[in-house]
Amino acid sequence: MTRTRLGVAVLTMGNRPTELAALLASVAAQDAPPERTVVVANGAPLPTLPPGVTGIELPENLGVSGGRNVAIAHLRAAGDVDVIVDLDDDGLLPDTDTLGRLRDLYDQTPRLGIVGFRIADETGFTQRRHVPRLRARDPLRGGPVTTFLGGGHALSLRMLDEIGDWPQDFFFTHEETDLAWRALDADWDVLYAPSLLLEHPRTEPTRHAVYHRMTARNRVWLARRNLPAPLVPAYLGTWTLLTLARGRRDPRGLKAWAGGFREGWTGPAERHPMRWRTVWRMTRLGRPPLV
Repeated sequence: MTRTRLGVAVLTMGNRPTELAALLASVAAQDAPPERTVVVANGAPLPTLPPGVTGIELPENLGVSGGRNVAIAHLRAAGDVDVIVDLDDDGLLPDTDTLGRLRDLYDQTPRLGIVGFRIADETGFTQRRHVPRLRARDPLRGGPVTTFLGGGHALSLRMLDEIGDWPQDFFFTHEETDLAWRALDADWDVLYAPSLLLEHPRTEPTRHAVYHRMTARNRVWLARRNLPAPLVPAYLGTWTLLTLARGRRDPRGLKAWAGGFREGWTGPAERHPMRWRTVWRMTRLGRPPLV
């Protein structure tokens, strides 16, 4: 049997050269290293890279979605990659058999589209927001899910050829959910595999200045692009209530969120609504497209 061929893709802003070097060393130390590794410098100069790692320097920051699409195009053109592994540049693979076990998962499951890694800090703690299901108390419970983690995951190139690449206009936030929903609607499986660990410093998404605006704008785009018409107001209404309840003590954040919400109704959102069968599938997986 032909083994699944892996390509590793890393985005960097050029401001974490020490962490990036450690990540690339952990990739090279894998028992079954990838066929190719590419680093995309997103609007920043390329740092020094080890031999065998390809560097691509972009003149402007295309965001997470745009930068990863550049990496996909490069690995797709190479012709010797079946699955793309995206890793944050400040992450680390502490186990040397991670990529080998990932290959096993794809070898054994023909319609496996997306595999999400578990993200934990150096103490082994996994933040609740890094568990891609509603019942997040036990981060070690894996299985089929409806979304995945951006910091460490794998994507079938055959799946991407079928459903399309990352939503370029999203820049960052909710691009994983958009991709996962399209994968589920095309009958691909999305798996959370907590035994595949990416060690990553503990952070908060609000460290990004545009987080609140992007979150609101992209959630509107996500709903407009992917949901059957009756579910669009239900989904956005649910998240509006949750945001108002959580953001009462952050008026500046709520103001930015409101601006992003308005922007979401005016920006591009080409519709390809999922089938009701997919809505039911997501509901059976424990996360209907309302929360």
